[in-house]
Amino acid sequence: MRDVLSDLLAIWRADETAGLATVVATFHSAPRAPGAAMVVAPDGRVAGSVSGGCVEGAVYDLASEVVRSGVPALERYGVSDDDAFAVGLTCGGILDVFVEPVSRSTFPALGDVAADIEARRPVAVATVVDDVAGRIGHHLVIRSDHAAGTLGSDRLDAAVADDGRGLLAAGRTAVLGYGPDGQRRGEGLAVFVASYAPPPRMLVFGAIDFAAAVARQGAFLGYRVTVCDAREVFATASRFPTADEVVVDWPHRYLTAQAEAGGIDGRTVICVLTHDPKFDVPLLAVALRLPDVGYVGAMGSQRTHLDRLDRLREAGLTETELSRLASPIGLDLGARTPEETAVSIAAEIIARRWGGGGLPLRDLHGRIHHEQTG
Repeated sequence: MRDVLSDLLAIWRADETAGLATVVATFHSAPRAPGAAMVVAPDGRVAGSVSGGCVEGAVYDLASEVVRSGVPALERYGVSDDDAFAVGLTCGGILDVFVEPVSRSTFPALGDVAADIEARRPVAVATVVDDVAGRIGHHLVIRSDHAAGTLGSDRLDAAVADDGRGLLAAGRTAVLGYGPDGQRRGEGLAVFVASYAPPPRMLVFGAIDFAAAVARQGAFLGYRVTVCDAREVFATASRFPTADEVVVDWPHRYLTAQAEAGGIDGRTVICVLTHDPKFDVPLLAVALRLPDVGYVGAMGSQRTHLDRLDRLREAGLTETELSRLASPIGLDLGARTPEETAVSIAAEIIARRWGGGGLPLRDLHGRIHHEQTG
């Protein structure tokens, strides 16, 4: 919903009804991940996508019908369906799409949710998408310290709020199954929890030309990018216009302070581009000992890498800690320019996140998409 929020909110504020279609589950090589959304406005305009074009026509028709009837619907699209070829989902994947009417009456908390997302305050929205008891479309808004709304019972609300906070902390979106009254081992009720955590962080250390290219790639991938360097003359906002912030500080000191302040989590990626021992050894000694970080990579030649490992061992790092280091940073793409190198670094970050092997897709057998690894 995040990508279509402005369009959805405009319709909501105008006291009209939109059809909101959301991918709630995927199987095999589905083109979009859970959370992908499409909005159908009262005048027929469309924003967003649930499948990159495969089933948009069918979902559009369903959304239009849901707005007319006021009755939410959960629909599965896939190659096993009789009308799969007509619908166009020929990639071999399967999508579960939940379509609901959204207005001030059906979702009165949307304005508050939008304010949280805009302010980068963690918030999750739990929606009943399948239930024999007729509670489909009920919402529960989950925050770190309280929940608002109801899914139909206090016990169910408590169970979903508890589980939803776990998903929110991990930045994950998923369908959860329960019994009719929130029994965790029960069946018959499905709740889609959409997490709107703040964007993951990319920390780029070393204010060099490669860092500017990496910052651009990070921003493109949706990271909140920080560039840090101890040299004030190089660490300037004008040199890194796509970074969210540029910090002048010793890298290891800045990273230590961020970790102590809770600014590092399992989605954070750290790119060390200084390839200068006086900067990168103290920094990596901190980074590789962090208990929860998504990726740590360091730039340098093979010779620099081996020398760096020796220095880190002298600093007391264990082989287990050193094994977390991606160095030399990036995948083997034959990159030469800063921009090409940034692409190779971004490719490795994506591969680490999703468990990809970095091979040409034509050399693979089986499914293309991977489940998230961290």
